[in-house]
Amino acid sequence: MTLEYVDAGEAIDHGTLSAVPRNAPDVGFRVGYDRLLDARSESHNWLTYYGAYDGQRYSLLDQINTETVKGMGPAWIFQAGAAGMIAGASTYAFEATPLVVDGVMYVSGWDGWVWALDAKTGDQMWRYKHAVPYDVSLCCGNVNRGVAVAKGKVFCVMPNAHLLALDAVTGERVWDKTIGDVRAGESGTMAPLVVKDMVITGSSGGEFGVRGHMDAFDLESGQHRWRCYMVPKPGEPGSETWPADGEAWARGGANPWITATFDQDTNLLYVGTGNPAPDFDGAVREGDNLYTDSIVAVDVDQGTIQWHYQCTPHDVWDYDSTMENILFDQGGRKMLGHFDKNGYFFVLDRTNGELVSVTPYVDRIDWGTITRDGKVTPRKYPDAEGEPVHFYPGPAGAKEWTHAAYNPETELFYVPVQDVGATATRRRREFREGIPYWGAGVQVDADDMNGSISAFDSEGNEKWRWRNTLPMCSSVLTTAGNLVFAGTPSGEFVALDARNGEKLWQFQCGSGHHGSPMTYSVDGRQYVAVPVGWGGWIEGFLPGMLGAGHGSALIAFALPEEPGTR
Repeated sequence: MTLEYVDAGEAIDHGTLSAVPRNAPDVGFRVGYDRLLDARSESHNWLTYYGAYDGQRYSLLDQINTETVKGMGPAWIFQAGAAGMIAGASTYAFEATPLVVDGVMYVSGWDGWVWALDAKTGDQMWRYKHAVPYDVSLCCGNVNRGVAVAKGKVFCVMPNAHLLALDAVTGERVWDKTIGDVRAGESGTMAPLVVKDMVITGSSGGEFGVRGHMDAFDLESGQHRWRCYMVPKPGEPGSETWPADGEAWARGGANPWITATFDQDTNLLYVGTGNPAPDFDGAVREGDNLYTDSIVAVDVDQGTIQWHYQCTPHDVWDYDSTMENILFDQGGRKMLGHFDKNGYFFVLDRTNGELVSVTPYVDRIDWGTITRDGKVTPRKYPDAEGEPVHFYPGPAGAKEWTHAAYNPETELFYVPVQDVGATATRRRREFREGIPYWGAGVQVDADDMNGSISAFDSEGNEKWRWRNTLPMCSSVLTTAGNLVFAGTPSGEFVALDARNGEKLWQFQCGSGHHGSPMTYSVDGRQYVAVPVGWGGWIEGFLPGMLGAGHGSALIAFALPEEPGTR
């Protein structure tokens, strides 16, 4: 029998299927490396993923503060909606951090959507929809965490492992580069980072047994500059931490699927790497498995690893270390703060990777212990075939990918905490390309859980805790108005006093939060914007809310306008 295949033809241009004008002010052309280096001083904008290269998620805006926040309400709402069939056998979520450049907001969504909005009104200026294959392999939800803007282009990765440059004025595609092998299970979820004249990306797909990597591309032409693999091949430094025989290293994971931070003085990117593969079956990959579950410093010009610190050697709990590495200076020393999935808060010297301190930040940790000098001792893990093992925290971690924040005025870190356990039962599976390579069946606790926004100083001392009955699954924002903003899984968006954790304000957004709030101002009016759209890998961090409504809105809050200013 002969099968004939018909070319599907060109995908429909979704930008033509509405009355959207497809025209935005040419503000993106003026964004370059110099402005990105000094991004925080442009407090009316949010120019890059974390607001600035240091990852602090801190804004100098203070019009909305502890005294005025009680008057804050919705200024506008953008309803993204969901159209057609969503790619991947998983749920979508609105996980992005919007960027704002001089009154224009750029934000990405799931399944290949990108929008340009009027940051003052929420009106749509243009939209782009990528043609994502319906059968693309996705581990943990059809999600995207944001875009980058520079030199008149909007950069974004797509679920099928493509990096796009879109015209910031029209939303039309300028260039399109493949950044991974979608057939092997690689995908794209992170927000790119522009540094100098390069766009930096990282691969997703560690649950499929791929070899994680970072890549740099020329932002004008899309030409590939360098690739940095996060698992060494035989003969390279670190290869001795993998089995000498076989190809465990070639499918070792360590995907850097969260945006790096950057220090101009050290010329280093600070990258978090993901879990090894298979996630829970360590017997097929004996050794520490570098550079999985590590903080890795990469020379931004050469794409070479300068130092590393491994948070969880030989991980058999799915404890990625991809989470943000927040840069801060204290006592004349350049440091880095990292809240790891394994439940510990690491502070390192970011010039050389030396451990400064390590302390727990969640109440229940029984997978193992880490002493103050960094010695790791595993205690509970899925070791025997078919025998269930319960451990804290579960595979989503004491903090998932969602980001902590640091306020240099209070000198406190604010972290969204998930206190929930799980049971893993080892199930050995042979590796097959493009097929999930977990190595266990996992059931996350559906009850006996809680969460918090907790404040810590750089020595790991907890200063206050705002408690929630559910794990906190969204990023945190802090401002010079002495505020901390965060969203809950049940839909509340809250403002806390950054000094003591007192709740000052809340608003029910109608869907759970699993994204990242940010703040900006237009014409002297401060806004706080938050994407609202519950979903993603819910079975991994809050299975009891699998049936909750998705939502797909971006809500901008502000104080009431003064009479006569509308």
